[in-house]
Amino acid sequence: MMLLKTIEELEQWMKDNCFNFDSYSVNGNFIHEGYGIENSGGLFIWYYIERGERENLKYFATETEAVTYAYNQITADKRANAHCIGFTQNKEESFELSSKLEEMNIPFFQDEIPYYGEKFPVYRTLVFGCDIKRVTDLKAKYYLHKDV
Repeated sequence: MMLLKTIEELEQWMKDNCFNFDSYSVNGNFIHEGYGIENSGGLFIWYYIERGERENLKYFATETEAVTYAYNQITADKRANAHCIGFTQNKEESFELSSKLEEMNIPFFQDEIPYYGEKFPVYRTLVFGCDIKRVTDLKAKYYLHKDV
């Protein structure tokens, strides 16, 4: 395990390793849903927020303890560094994107979700970590829905 002591170090480590901040509030960034860490009067809190409802899950006396816990939670989450680069209702486009990623030797994950209802599935493609920097052109072409 990497020895991070402060929330700022955790935030920088996440940035350096291309983790996304969509589901993690570290050092005050806003999230709609997910986990966060904050300092509240010297008490460090690990919390979960969903639909505007916040639940404090764990309390820590020191920042280092809280950061160690947060780091372990984040690194255990296999989607914490996943980045959606393909979002389409066209299954053929999804296959085309997977072929391009395979050619580039970039690991990826694909799934099908009922985003617009059961009869109108959406095909998602996700890459991990800093591979997101290698596929900006593919995201521009295959990420057809800007709200996700």
